[in-house]
Amino acid sequence: MAAALFQVSGRVQGVCFRASTREQAMARGLTGYARNLPGGGVEVLACGNASAIDALEQWLRKGPPAARVDQVARSEWDGEAPEDFRTG
Repeated sequence: MAAALFQVSGRVQGVCFRASTREQAMARGLTGYARNLPGGGVEVLACGNASAIDALEQWLRKGPPAARVDQVARSEWDGEAPEDFRTG
């Protein structure tokens, strides 16, 4: 199992970014979370198949129609994988 942690910045709060990320992740069979960060960004943890994580990363770089993604930073993650995908 692969896992990656993403920090997404831009206009990504208040534009259905977390809910859309959850839909995209679940469609790819991934577990993890999407949560707002105090500075206005969104943190996304994605666990599962490496190619599915890569596909989610490509989607994160664009986001839903109302979003404006300025930057996506990726780091590897070695913690325990959640059982589902949540937003918070």
